[in-house]
Amino acid sequence: MPHVICEPCIGVKDRSCQEVCPVECIYDAGEQLYIHPDECIDCGACVPACPVNAIFPEEDVPEPWREYIEKNRHWAKTLPNVPVLEQG
Repeated sequence: MPHVICEPCIGVKDRSCQEVCPVECIYDAGEQLYIHPDECIDCGACVPACPVNAIFPEEDVPEPWREYIEKNRHWAKTLPNVPVLEQG
């Protein structure tokens, strides 16, 4: 099952999750980031990297945020992936 980014990401977009994602499946939708469900390899690297605890395995998304499963699917397939730029 893919991972899902939920409401706590809104307005934060720390991008730590993008930095650790080995398959670059995390996309920017403006107000928050989303995970492309067909590209996610379910490695879980993004979960501990998120400073606001916004990322859950799809089957563990809390009930109040279940709508984010479909939001991740919709936005990740609609938006281009914006890579994290190396700080240097």
